[in-house]
Amino acid sequence: MPIKAYSALLLACALWAVSFVATKKALESAPPLTVVALRLIVSAACFLVWLALTHRRHPLSALHGFGTRLVLLSLCGGTFHYGLQTVGLQYTSASNGSLYAVTAPVTIAVLGALFLRERLTFGKTVGILIALAGVLTVMGLEELRSFELGGRIWGDLLVLTSIVLWGVFTVLGKSAADRLGAPIMTAAVTVLAAVTMLPVGYWELERRGVSLRALSLEAWAAIAFLGIGCSFLATLLYFVALEKSESQKVGVFLYTIPPMTAIVANLVLHEALGMRFFVGSALVIGGVVLTERS
Repeated sequence: MPIKAYSALLLACALWAVSFVATKKALESAPPLTVVALRLIVSAACFLVWLALTHRRHPLSALHGFGTRLVLLSLCGGTFHYGLQTVGLQYTSASNGSLYAVTAPVTIAVLGALFLRERLTFGKTVGILIALAGVLTVMGLEELRSFELGGRIWGDLLVLTSIVLWGVFTVLGKSAADRLGAPIMTAAVTVLAAVTMLPVGYWELERRGVSLRALSLEAWAAIAFLGIGCSFLATLLYFVALEKSESQKVGVFLYTIPPMTAIVANLVLHEALGMRFFVGSALVIGGVVLTERS
């Protein structure tokens, strides 16, 4: 994998790691689906400005014949992924949500083997499992023990479905990005997702009787970061890297997010980094390197 792809993936994962803190801040004064809608609207605006600045005057001509696939991608990677995960986390525990989230690289590896004919070699399998062990080590026994199977089945199913949809988004998005180019593909998908979520966010605001004027400055700052940093820049970088490598090798980089989140929590919330963080992070790095080189 080229060094630019490495750098793009690491920066994308770092931005997504910070997104957990930003989302928590945004939800303090904004309803969940409204947060999703606003971040997608901000992201879509960024893509449109970027297309204008890079003199891509006729990007629509490149999308001919991809309409159905782009709509499907916008639903998988935008509308339903963000919406189901946000709603699902309200009905299940954070521990359950975290454990389900770490299944994403496994889902991507399986779907990549089935639909992209990427070889799931012994080295890749071992690398993914080592990285998974590292993530579980970072999470710690207390969080693993707090996992509850059943009792919150609807929330669990929603979160699991959102993870599977991200896997579908990655695999289908790779083939589309290879033909359209990552910038055009991600721009089209994000704009479509924003258009879909706009009436949903409006409906939620009306139902709850909440005004956008009531959102705090911190919430707006968090939404701006989620839109610009995560849904725009991180997603674009993710698919730029995906153009240059297999989905299985790109997907395993998602395991770097929990260690990065722990670092952010240490800097922002002053949470201590224990020995399990360093051991787990070493396993994650080793697993990612093994997968990428296999």
